[in-house]
Amino acid sequence: MDTRDCTCDSASVRDAAATWFTRVQAQSLSADEQAEFQAWRTRHASHEAEYQWLASLWAATDLLPEARLQALCELPVISPRRRPVVAYGLAASLLAAMGAGLWLLLPAQGVYHGEFATLAGEYREVLLPDGSSLELNSRSRIQVSFEGQQRTVELAQGEVMFSVAHDSDRPFVVRAGAGQVTVTGTRFDVRRDGDQAQVAVESGHVRVQGRDAGGAVSLSAGLGTRVDGQGQVGAPQPVNTQALTAWRAGQLVFNDASLAQVAAEVSRYREQPLQVRDPAVARLRLTSVFKTTDTEALLKALPRILPVAINTRADGSQEIVSSK
Repeated sequence: MDTRDCTCDSASVRDAAATWFTRVQAQSLSADEQAEFQAWRTRHASHEAEYQWLASLWAATDLLPEARLQALCELPVISPRRRPVVAYGLAASLLAAMGAGLWLLLPAQGVYHGEFATLAGEYREVLLPDGSSLELNSRSRIQVSFEGQQRTVELAQGEVMFSVAHDSDRPFVVRAGAGQVTVTGTRFDVRRDGDQAQVAVESGHVRVQGRDAGGAVSLSAGLGTRVDGQGQVGAPQPVNTQALTAWRAGQLVFNDASLAQVAAEVSRYREQPLQVRDPAVARLRLTSVFKTTDTEALLKALPRILPVAINTRADGSQEIVSSK
């Protein structure tokens, strides 16, 4: 596999990170290859995040009994010391297996840190050491920190579906802009737009607060709320969680959405933004379903549904304009 070209696909990035990691451990890099390796690490934040994730797990093998390590990996016995392995597939299998079970083997006050990101149009699922899983939508970036009696995720941008493993002794806190969501175990979606946050609960209960803890609200399944840029939490409202999280199935669902909303949503899945500047055009409404992986189909369909046209600029960005 050519590790130099794995810049967009998340699976390819993970494969490349495993390949580089194994070669570094085996001390098999020439001077030119070392330079290539450093260039790969700095090419994109996701590259460094994947490599550091492997390195942190590999370092932790010193804490694991050999018999337990073998049981976790279901592979022939290997020394838990950091020695070269014969194939990157073995390293990837070892570290993936450890990712699911390591947290239970570390002390109760163990520490874990991780950073994960997605590119435009990319979807990614992350399994955390406590058994929680995170699904990252396009253009999302998070920082995860487990320390002491709290599990914390900082949503720097984008949208994440959280499936939190229950632990009443270790609350799970998501910080997004001016908002904060606290749970012990549930399933919910958080989206951040600038300093604003939107929360929707699929199952269980969550507590949402803004800058003033006294203004917190509790949400149960089928309810959602918004936190504005000033940290004010809105009243709970019924939400269609299936439509809001349709991106997990590769769908964009618009139900009487304004073209301003459509343009903003579609832009999350494209390298160049889709704009609508005419206020009259921005107020037009759309109800339809499209694929996140084929936003061009949406642009081709819009002029057939509404009185609009699509203008393409020299820089590749596009604008929805009136066709009248």
